Amino acid sequence: MKLPIAVMAVFAFVGCGSTPKKQSESVVQAKPNIIFIYADDLGYGDLAVYGGTGIKTPNIDKLANGGMLFTSGYATSATCTPSRYGLLTGTYPWRNSDAKILPGTAPLLIDTAQMTIPKMLRSEGYDTGIVGKWHLGLGTGDTDWNKHISPGPNEVGFDYSFIMAATQDRVPTVFIRNGDVVGLDPKDPIEVDYKNNFPGEPTAISNPEMLKMKWHHGHNQSIVNGIPRIGYMKGGTAAKWHDEDMADTFLDEAKNYINGHKNKPFFMYYALQQPHVPRTPSPRFVGASGLGPRGDVIVEADWCVGELMKKLEEDGLLENTLIVFSSDNGPVLNDGYYDDAVEKLGTHKPAGPLRGGKYSLLDGGTRVPFLTYWKGHIKPGTSDAVVCQMDLLASLAAMVGSKETKLADSQNVMNTLLGKSAVGRKALVLEANSKTLLRKGDWIMIPPYKGAAKMNTEVNIEMGPSDDYQLYNTKKDIGQQNNVAKQFPDKLKEMKETFEKLRGTDYQNVQELKLQ
Repeated sequence: MKLPIAVMAVFAFVGCGSTPKKQSESVVQAKPNIIFIYADDLGYGDLAVYGGTGIKTPNIDKLANGGMLFTSGYATSATCTPSRYGLLTGTYPWRNSDAKILPGTAPLLIDTAQMTIPKMLRSEGYDTGIVGKWHLGLGTGDTDWNKHISPGPNEVGFDYSFIMAATQDRVPTVFIRNGDVVGLDPKDPIEVDYKNNFPGEPTAISNPEMLKMKWHHGHNQSIVNGIPRIGYMKGGTAAKWHDEDMADTFLDEAKNYINGHKNKPFFMYYALQQPHVPRTPSPRFVGASGLGPRGDVIVEADWCVGELMKKLEEDGLLENTLIVFSSDNGPVLNDGYYDDAVEKLGTHKPAGPLRGGKYSLLDGGTRVPFLTYWKGHIKPGTSDAVVCQMDLLASLAAMVGSKETKLADSQNVMNTLLGKSAVGRKALVLEANSKTLLRKGDWIMIPPYKGAAKMNTEVNIEMGPSDDYQLYNTKKDIGQQNNVAKQFPDKLKEMKETFEKLRGTDYQNVQELKLQ
């Protein structure tokens, strides 16, 4: 694909009194900057542009209205770690048996020999950085948090990284910059364990009086900032983050990264922590949504997007920056804490018209907000084409002229992402908790699986397994209310054949599958 020359952006790099750039340097700088903005547990119906009415998201809506909005955009998985793995590597996460929700002590999930988006872009002259949530493992499994931590983001293609190791509800609750814990006092070393508590360290069970946020299920171990977490942690007091400042911290880091990389094409993966639990909005946003902390942190995330866009506009970079906005999986309300997410929901529908949510085989688990924006290059519009985050690797490789051929399962749909084609991916295998299904055209086929219809009474999300094959026409039945497997036997047969061709028959051996 031939790259457009962004003249305005090139001129922006030549200030008063500057030495004129050589022609070769100008060509390099004409490659667009690339930014991924990746929300955490944001649902299809959480944004007004997807028909949501309960929460105001003007900045994301503005981004969508100025770019291409995809109504059938997918993460690879219904949970965070595998989706992030698929996003960065272009590989179906079900190919890696370790691609599941990871504890904070897990080793690096991505093989350092694997091709990744930052590695590919770096070979094409890009500076690469990640700011925000990582949750893809660090080190080799015996991490000493008081020493340089490796391998990590910097070993899989990122020149710069400022991350949290896993998620906000898991220890260690510290920021890590380029492999080193930020603000660590060597006299107060960090210890982390996911099996046993450290003697004398308070937990939500032993010291409930210390809590400012009450746990509902699962999150009852070490207490940090009055919030009970998953896992046990001791020490590192000076390095621990302040939850209410997290959004501002990551935004400042993102802005600083842009400040330091204006004179060369850059790729930034800006991984928001919102609206994942624990939901801890800055005091500025408390009460902003009227829907409790979950709604408030979505408003906060929208503000962060707006501030980032202001930064790009002020620096004259909008015309030369491709932005992709999406979410790692579908929504969840009660995910471990009492935070009024259910009680204050009102008429808001986080999954919109979709059935299911995070963790689910149903469409609400993997069908997520997905939009692309590039001022002056993407004509505003809406597309029904099926696109997947996994395809960004091959698509971006084509856009920047990469000769890389090790692109795993990723497919080039760049013309679709730019709004120049209405054709998306023909078939896509999706995953939830190691169970897989098929989206092909307007059809979704879910094989028969053993399992409860709901995850549990606390989370109250339909998981989607059934003793029978499920077949839905998502164009006619977006809410997956009518299983038409028996009415369309020929279509079901076609879907089975495609699924087995793509997935292989080994799925029968690694999952609890009840064949009919």
